[in-house]
Amino acid sequence: MSWPLPPDLEWPRFLRLLRHPDPPKGWLEEAAHVSDLRKRPLLLRWIAQHPKCPAHLRAQLLPRLPWLPLASVANDPAAHPHARALALERLQMLWPGLSSGERRTLALKLPRRLWTLAWKVPDAGVIHNLLRNPRMSVEALVPLIQPPLTRAQEEALGLSVYAQMPPVISQVLQAMDRGFSLPECLWVLGHAASWIKRLDPEERLVEAARLKHPPLRRMCRAWAGTD
Repeated sequence: MSWPLPPDLEWPRFLRLLRHPDPPKGWLEEAAHVSDLRKRPLLLRWIAQHPKCPAHLRAQLLPRLPWLPLASVANDPAAHPHARALALERLQMLWPGLSSGERRTLALKLPRRLWTLAWKVPDAGVIHNLLRNPRMSVEALVPLIQPPLTRAQEEALGLSVYAQMPPVISQVLQAMDRGFSLPECLWVLGHAASWIKRLDPEERLVEAARLKHPPLRRMCRAWAGTD
């Protein structure tokens, strides 16, 4: 026998059944057509990402999901791989039309494959929340820091928990160093000074050897013997 559906089944119990790994055949399709689900679109997430959900039904349901449930699907390792891929595609499509506030909220849950979208936004608030994403790490952050480093990126980095970590400081200085050679450089030496001061004297000396811009290299070397 098939399982019951709302209104014959209370909503909390319905949600638990949606997450069951082995529902009766055809039950997910019937669940997707419960009329009151239009008032509860978040429940559609559990149907769309279910491993037993038919591909054609998944393709119909995912475009109906708001962006936060899409992020949840994309980040859920238990979701069907096809559902995760479709959720990523949908989020990438929706991103340009989101407001700054929506982008800031989504950045906290943005899937890793879409981090470059948030990283390139000229809004320090969006980038700051990206840096607070639970999946962010030093290893993932360092490759994002590339020239031309923007003011929004530098501001967000300076306020983040990563601001005191030598690999991040080094990468910021390298990005600024290469930025000094660009036709439209955004930086002056004073911007780099605050990052150099975060290094200890030995690290400053090592960093100076890697820098190419002569004034920046000289400043870093000069401070290598100071605290």
